[in-house]
Amino acid sequence: MRVLAYLRSLASRFVHRDQLEDEMAEELRAHLELRADDLARSGMTRAAAERQARVEFGGQSRFKDEARDMVAGRVIEMIARDAGLAVRRLRKSPSFAIAAIVTLAMAIGANAVVFSAVNGLILRPLDLPNEQSLYVVERTADKSSSESYPNYVDLRDRTRSFETLAGFSPDQLWITSGDRQSRVWAYQVTGNYFDALGVQPYLGRLFHAADDQGINSAPYVVLSYPYWRTHFDGNTGVVGRTVRINKQPYTIIGVAPEGFRGTILFLSPDLFVPLVNQPQLDATSLLTRRAQRLFPVVGHLKPGVTPTQAIAELDALGEWLEKTYPGDNEKLRFTLGPPGLNGDALAAPMKAFLGGLMLLAAMILVAACTNLGSLFAARAAERSREVALQLALGASRIRIVRQLLSEAVVIALIGGAVGLWGSVMLLRWLSAWHPFPQFPVNMPVAADARVYLVALALSIASGLLFGAVPLRQVLRTDPYAIIKAGAPAGAPRRLTARDLLLVAQIAVCALLVTSSMVALRGLARSMRADFGFDPRNVTLVETDLAMGGFRAADVPAMQRRMIDALQTIPGAEAVALIGAAPPTLFVSNRSKVFDETTMDLKPASAAANAAMYSVSPDYFHAARTPVVSGRPFTWHDDASAPRVAIVNQVFARRVFGSPTGAVGRFYKMPDGARVQVVGLVGDGKNSLNLADEPQPAMFFPLLQSPYSDTWLVIRSERDLSQLSTAIRAKLHELDPELPSFIETWTTAMQAALFAPRMASLTLGVLGAMGAILSVTGIFGMAAYSLTRRLRELGIRVALGAPHEEILRAALGRPFKVLLFGSAAGLVLGVLASRVLSFIVYQATPRDPIVLAGVVLAMFVVGLTATWIPARRALLVDPLILLRDE
Repeated sequence: MRVLAYLRSLASRFVHRDQLEDEMAEELRAHLELRADDLARSGMTRAAAERQARVEFGGQSRFKDEARDMVAGRVIEMIARDAGLAVRRLRKSPSFAIAAIVTLAMAIGANAVVFSAVNGLILRPLDLPNEQSLYVVERTADKSSSESYPNYVDLRDRTRSFETLAGFSPDQLWITSGDRQSRVWAYQVTGNYFDALGVQPYLGRLFHAADDQGINSAPYVVLSYPYWRTHFDGNTGVVGRTVRINKQPYTIIGVAPEGFRGTILFLSPDLFVPLVNQPQLDATSLLTRRAQRLFPVVGHLKPGVTPTQAIAELDALGEWLEKTYPGDNEKLRFTLGPPGLNGDALAAPMKAFLGGLMLLAAMILVAACTNLGSLFAARAAERSREVALQLALGASRIRIVRQLLSEAVVIALIGGAVGLWGSVMLLRWLSAWHPFPQFPVNMPVAADARVYLVALALSIASGLLFGAVPLRQVLRTDPYAIIKAGAPAGAPRRLTARDLLLVAQIAVCALLVTSSMVALRGLARSMRADFGFDPRNVTLVETDLAMGGFRAADVPAMQRRMIDALQTIPGAEAVALIGAAPPTLFVSNRSKVFDETTMDLKPASAAANAAMYSVSPDYFHAARTPVVSGRPFTWHDDASAPRVAIVNQVFARRVFGSPTGAVGRFYKMPDGARVQVVGLVGDGKNSLNLADEPQPAMFFPLLQSPYSDTWLVIRSERDLSQLSTAIRAKLHELDPELPSFIETWTTAMQAALFAPRMASLTLGVLGAMGAILSVTGIFGMAAYSLTRRLRELGIRVALGAPHEEILRAALGRPFKVLLFGSAAGLVLGVLASRVLSFIVYQATPRDPIVLAGVVLAMFVVGLTATWIPARRALLVDPLILLRDE
């Protein structure tokens, strides 16, 4: 009640301000009359007494302003009055206002975009209920979140720290609805998946633990909201309809809620199917293999249970699993991590890159505030006479300070609003962006309330920060000296804090320019790098025979028929097959390998962890991968022949100590099988990150290592559209319902080039912003220095000083700052390139083109920033200056 009464009193005083004005005027008249009465009683005439009373009392306007400021409820009016005055002042200087607003819009917009990315990808990546208690179970040894189904069941049933544990495995499936067929991305999930996450259906129902009644017991499917809208036209009668998934009948039981995009940050599924039906969909059963790690495990901690307590319990369960199943589990210790990026191969570089972007964006904002502080100082110096006159007429310094801060905050709010608007438009585009059409890549970076609040806080803080720069000179202003002698002259001889900030800002600009050029050069090199294969003029046909309903025993024969059929296409130079074409989003299987003499085949005794590829005999010819020594595969390397492999040189060095003599030697697989090396190929890129060093790789004959995932490699110089038509016709002859996706190998590699391209683009944009801010910063410093030294420069011109001396005197200090900052930024860029090397292939700053480009860019920045002040210095007219004095 007291609060309401106080608010009513404030509103009343604000609404009835005319009455308050009358009361203040009456109070002032009463004071003047009382003083005049006292003077009149002392013998002065009435007129003289009233005049003397007004002189002693001073400026009535100042007392009225002070009284208004002390009256509760006038705060809003005071703010509105100062804001209106600030807007009027800015309208008189449109060029200054536009430059300041654009500068802040870029800086605050960049910070809003980066914070929104951090917010969407790290702070709250999945946007699930009670996400703060949701954790991913990871193995401590390799930070992997994958677990086998039997281990998952034991952990789920024996844990007391979690509400429950759920698992999910992304997979590609082929769905047929009516006469329409399409490839989809799906989550194969445990029955308790939705209940464990607290997700409620939008339509129908979701899976429950009761649906898991054994292998292949739950032929149900839940559609994602976007897939339901786009492929079923939002039809509410879809529940109960039967569709065919990998040629198997499944019943649609519900639709997931609109905002739910699964539990993998960058992969939004089209639908969800029960994990217990994995054998039916994949034509091979992995649910009974304790050593086969399939999927991440997530769960909510129970109330009152700490992560430390949960880890201790999981470790105890790990010890029990080691003792109970010693052959399949070793050093089974666990840790917990937040969901989202954890367990993702992009987690570490993504977090490091976003952290670096946040730092650079913050530096850009500080640089923008430094620039505007210099411009405000120059503006205050130009308005020194106006300020001095206000002080001489009785205005308080606090009032002037408040006006300056109001002007700065108004600029900051307008700039923040413009920057936020631009960032929201960009974020909406990024949220709807699909960089890889064949994959449901999700970019959850849309702006939310937190982004708006951060932008507002940055705007206000920025305004107060750069608005406070000229306050010291205003508070120390001697109005009578300025009115009598003019504006203060001379340039500061000592290094100021603004100079240091400007040096830091130019260093950041040079750092960004260096980093962006390093990234661009590295990207250009990566396009011409030796990948260990030649992707040019190669078409990939991706299919999965398990989706087509083929059993494991039928896969090799069908693959041979596909190769034979496509070899008959005119213009096909070579046709081969590989299980997963490197380097794409499809990561090949990996396996521990052992020296032939090793008897204890534990993971700790492994000689290497190698990528595994299943290839047809003509693959190395189709991929143009040179066989350094030994022989390629033939169709005689089948299941009845001894096990053989072709390895790369890294593999040979890790396992045998040297590539020399590797052909003919043996090594062991985890099951104890001996494999003979029959060929040696050069090293290549077999991981998604091109910046990674070549890893050990081994290639097995297709007939000895069947693989249902199939990538046909067709080398041909024919046009892609014509070749695709011929490929589809041949595959349709073999099986009308066989799913396939056709693209060039160069296009398939876009996933590997995505990170360096985004790094180059982002750093290029930030570098351009840094250059613009450096231009405005140096311009502000030069303009401020020139304003303070105009009288001195006029005298030099009058005495006949040459133009070189005038320019040296006017712009020497800004050029020194530019030189020091550029040198520091170049050194920082060299150091930062080590971070870039983890993202961009062959990124190095020790490139003459990079060094020359940085020097040229910073020269252009300095020339652009000092052009106008230099012209103003050369056009100084001493006669006009002396007349003004």
